[in-house]
Amino acid sequence: MSSGDAPRDELEGTEQPFVSHLIELRDRMIRALVAIGVVFGALCFWPGIGGLYDLIAAPMTANLPPGTKLIATNVFSPFMVPLKITLMAAFLVALPYVLYQVWAFVAPGLYSHEKRLVLPLVVSSTTLFFIGVAFCYKIVIPALTRFIVAVTPASVNAAPDIEQYFGTVLTLFLVFGIAFEVPVAVVVLARIGIVTVEQLRQFRGYFIVGAFIVAAIVTPPDIVSQLSLAIPMCLLYEIGIIAAQVLIRRSQAPDAETDAKA
Repeated sequence: MSSGDAPRDELEGTEQPFVSHLIELRDRMIRALVAIGVVFGALCFWPGIGGLYDLIAAPMTANLPPGTKLIATNVFSPFMVPLKITLMAAFLVALPYVLYQVWAFVAPGLYSHEKRLVLPLVVSSTTLFFIGVAFCYKIVIPALTRFIVAVTPASVNAAPDIEQYFGTVLTLFLVFGIAFEVPVAVVVLARIGIVTVEQLRQFRGYFIVGAFIVAAIVTPPDIVSQLSLAIPMCLLYEIGIIAAQVLIRRSQAPDAETDAKA
C-alpha cells in the first residue's frame, strides 16, 4: 500500500459511522414529521380547523359586546388562519413524540449518569411548556381581553382582526411556554458547571429585575400580562434552584460521587 493511500484509509474508517448517524437523524426527523402530519390530519377531521379556531378565539369573543365578532380583513384569512392554528396544535400534540425522537438519537452517546439527567429534563421541559401555554390560555388571555374591552371608548366598536389576534395569541403562547422553562434552564446551567447553586441564590435579585424587564418587552403594554409573566418566572426560578440541588446529587458521575463521599 502506498503512503498516498493512508489518508484515504483513515477517511474510510470514519466515513461509515458519520453516514449512519446522518441516516438515523434523517429517519427520526421523518418519523417526527409524519407524527405531526398524522395529528394534523386527525385534527382537521375532528374537531376541524373551524372548531380549533373557535376554541382559541373564545377568550376574546366571550368578552366582546353582545353580537360582536372578530373580523377578517384579508380575503384568505378565514381559511389560512384556522389552518395555521391547526398546524400549531398538531405540533403541540405531537411534541412528546418529537422530543422522544430527539432523546432516542442522542441517548446512545451519553453516559449512564447523563441519561439519568436528560430523561427527567425532557419530560419536565415538555410538561412545563404545556403548563405555560395552558396558564396563558386560561388566565392571561381572558384577563388581557377583559382589560382591552374595559378601556375601549364607548364610541369605538372593538372587533379585532383574526390575523392580528392569532399573531398575538401565538406570541403569548410561545413566550409563556418558553418562560416556564426557567427551572430546566437553571438545572442545566448548574449541572454543567457554569454556575453553582450558591451563585444562583446570589443572582436572585438580578433575575427578578430581569424578569420584569423581559415581561415589559415581550408582552402587550398592559400591567396584567406583564405581571402574569414576571411573577411566575420568579417563582419558577426558586423551584429551579431546589430542583438543581436534588438533580445534581442524583446525576453525578460515579467518580464524582466517590470523591464527594471521600
